[in-house]
Amino acid sequence: MTSQPEPTAGEPRKLNVRRAPKYVPFLIAGALVGVVAAAIFTSMAPPSEQFTTSSIFGFFTVLLLVPGVILGAALALILDKRSLRRSKTLVAQPLPDEGSNPEAEIA
Repeated sequence: MTSQPEPTAGEPRKLNVRRAPKYVPFLIAGALVGVVAAAIFTSMAPPSEQFTTSSIFGFFTVLLLVPGVILGAALALILDKRSLRRSKTLVAQPLPDEGSNPEAEIA
């Protein structure tokens, strides 16, 4: 793999600019979707003499939490791929510092 030489201080650089999603909020949202789905399934389940409602909710939460996180991660990856296609290449021109002496930088 070849590395590109670092541009000097005064040369413009090409930069790729894109809006990439943050993964953690998508994972948390997916987990919350799993918990909400567990609550819906718990309310739809017929009452049982063997298990309490909270234990049924716990079972469903354990079963649906991981698929919800996977769903959130898949959505974040899809949006990340989409942002790669919409990325733009811009040229960044460095500005001189206000407190620096331009004659001293030349020498």
